[in-house]
Amino acid sequence: MPFVSRSDDGAIDSLFEQLQQDRAEEFLSDDEPAVVAFRNAPPAVSSVSARQFRLMLRRSSLLDQVKGWVAQQDGETQDAFEYSGTFVKDSPMMTAGFAAMGFTAEQIDVFFKAAAQL
Repeated sequence: MPFVSRSDDGAIDSLFEQLQQDRAEEFLSDDEPAVVAFRNAPPAVSSVSARQFRLMLRRSSLLDQVKGWVAQQDGETQDAFEYSGTFVKDSPMMTAGFAAMGFTAEQIDVFFKAAAQL
């Protein structure tokens, strides 16, 4: 039976075996639906393969726009886009690129989750 902490929206964001003063003081049973859902939630996607990333760009009709942005960047960014085997969501290149495209944090999460399924 875990102690839980909750995010601002009330969703469980952590489970603990012991009381965590001022963080996780709520005690729930193991079969509580919210606990079961938290334990069974898929892990957050933090990176995808280059293939997945490019396919998702293409399916989102963003590939040409992203290529245009990359062409205006420094050589290291151009090389990273062209030759990386993995695209990491929180890398400086990704952060700058998604900001240039006007993506919100939620839209980036959705993009990476969808790309991970390809």
